[in-house]
Amino acid sequence: MTRARLGGLLLLLLSGGIFVVWGSALERTAPGGMVDFKAVYYGARCLLRHTDPYKESELLRVYQAEGGEFPSDPILSRLLHRAVLVCVNLPTALFLIAPFAMLPFGPAHLLWMTLMALSLLLAAILMWSVGANHAPGVSLLLSCILLANSEVLFAIGNAAGIVVSLCVVASWCFLRERFVPVGVLCLAIGLAIKPQDAGPVWLFFLLAGGVPRKRALQAFVVTVLLSLPSVLWVMRASPDWMQEMRTNLAATTGHGDINDPGPASLANGTAQPIIDMQSVIAVFRDDPRIYNLVTYLICGPLILVWALVALRSRPSPANAWLALAAIVSLSMLVTYHRLYDAKLLILTVPVCAMLWAEGGPIGWLAIVLNTAGIVLTGDISLLFLRHLAASVQMPGGGLVGEMLTAVSIRPVPVALLVMGIFYLWVYVRRAYAPVAERGSQ
Repeated sequence: MTRARLGGLLLLLLSGGIFVVWGSALERTAPGGMVDFKAVYYGARCLLRHTDPYKESELLRVYQAEGGEFPSDPILSRLLHRAVLVCVNLPTALFLIAPFAMLPFGPAHLLWMTLMALSLLLAAILMWSVGANHAPGVSLLLSCILLANSEVLFAIGNAAGIVVSLCVVASWCFLRERFVPVGVLCLAIGLAIKPQDAGPVWLFFLLAGGVPRKRALQAFVVTVLLSLPSVLWVMRASPDWMQEMRTNLAATTGHGDINDPGPASLANGTAQPIIDMQSVIAVFRDDPRIYNLVTYLICGPLILVWALVALRSRPSPANAWLALAAIVSLSMLVTYHRLYDAKLLILTVPVCAMLWAEGGPIGWLAIVLNTAGIVLTGDISLLFLRHLAASVQMPGGGLVGEMLTAVSIRPVPVALLVMGIFYLWVYVRRAYAPVAERGSQ
């Protein structure tokens, strides 16, 4: 290892230390510490006790029996109640968390935090190492910013921290053609826990054809093998789990509830806002029929173009990183995602470094847009920007006022859309460049 690489590794470790120390302090002092881990942990504890985790009353009984408490503040208490006691986790997620749920909450959540810290650090190191072959400074800067801005994710213990890392490991293994069985297992576990995060990554490898498609199919088979015992285990305590989970999903996404993307959402103002495109459109028209339709009309054609290019273009490592950068940005806009899911932007670091190393306007656009996306999705920087926006007087009423309000209170979806369009444009341009050149000769 060269001195420069060693220095880069030390900076990454320092950035990891920032989010671990600060995140641990938040976990101990904030009323909602480890709230997302509690949701899946106590759901799995229900199943270990042969009770139905998808019934709020039974989950509440287990939670209180094991010393679970609610904050004295009524708003925080309601937030915690909806986040923990209305189970929307898949059976596979509960099944895979069961080894942690066999332990008391104290050691279980410490083990979970350790796993999350190590996995996020590994993901950052892998993406930095790929980008460092092209632009070491750029890849190091972006990786450090993302890593040092993960305090809230670490404090609430959402599984996205681990699933994102699993996606990164799988992508690295497949594109480097090293430790392939590890990559297959990582992608399969990611699909089983949070398919909304791992699914777009899996879809790219499926569409890419050849060896990548083989890896995607292998991961799918492993996911099915994980799903079978999970469903059988859940059905013993909850034979109607599918209908109950659908009911819970509908309840939490209802108007004013915790997962409502609109302005009336219970979770508005929290440290982990919803970042899908619906949350922007809802500023103009808070109607699911409208904001869902507009979101699909905006994002649907972009993702369709991406899929056609991925299916028909000639695969190469550079094109693969471009494709992943485009789809992780766009896919977070279509369905329910929160700020912690945006850690998937770590997959954009290699291609940003590649484009910067090539120079020219595209390289400058890549570094500006990528830095903006990673900064805006960071825990510390978003908090600062939110305070800044609150101190600025926005013009009231009218289309211009609504647009300025949407950009100021929902900057992340706007940044993701611009990033996604940019990387899709570069992907299409590069994927068909050889064909254009052959045709002109």
